[in-house]
Amino acid sequence: MRPTGTVIRSFFNWSGGKDSALALYHCKQNPEVDIAHLVTSVNAHHGRISMHGVRESLLDAQAEALGIPMRKLYLPESPDMKEYESLMSRLVTDLVADQCTHAIFGDIFLEDLRRYREEKLATQGLQGLFPLWKRDTSELIREFLDLGFKTMLVCVDSSLLDQSFAGRIIDSDFLNDLPENVDPCGENGEFHTFVFDGPIFQSPIPVAKREVVYREYPAPQGGKPIGFYFQDIETVP
Repeated sequence: MRPTGTVIRSFFNWSGGKDSALALYHCKQNPEVDIAHLVTSVNAHHGRISMHGVRESLLDAQAEALGIPMRKLYLPESPDMKEYESLMSRLVTDLVADQCTHAIFGDIFLEDLRRYREEKLATQGLQGLFPLWKRDTSELIREFLDLGFKTMLVCVDSSLLDQSFAGRIIDSDFLNDLPENVDPCGENGEFHTFVFDGPIFQSPIPVAKREVVYREYPAPQGGKPIGFYFQDIETVP
């Protein structure tokens, strides 16, 4: 992300996980980037972050600790792509009206996803910023830990990692235990995380682990369902 000489008013696509947190950290080091809003998709039926399954109350706690206003995209239980894009377009229209010109993402190397994002942004006159793009994921996760971030696995692909990984804190032992076919940042969807402490937060978010839940979802192209372990967590006093 190169300096432009002018302040870039933007919204940040916040997942609550480590890649978002590290990307936000780098954005905050650049005085030319003004982050006006966080944007997160929430399952309206369950009150949880879409895909990751983290409670909305924890998302609110992150936004408060970050000191950045949160805009939530409330989605129905099982939206199709057309419905999702329609709802997102309405939200982005509001953000453009608020003079946002850029959208920021924590993507690292998924070319198709970046292309899709940039094409959709262009239809509304926006540009995308990708602070972590093409960086080595082993280096990224080490930087994340060295900066003092703390994060927990809240969603695990059961075809790649067993249930014992759900709820684990990412540290050196965790990285040593990862199978060779699993990206250390989970960039291929192997796992998702919730960040509860680090240099971007005004204070840590106290969390407690509850039950681990297994759920299956239809495969995109048919065939065997895809299974995930979800570590339920909640804030504690």
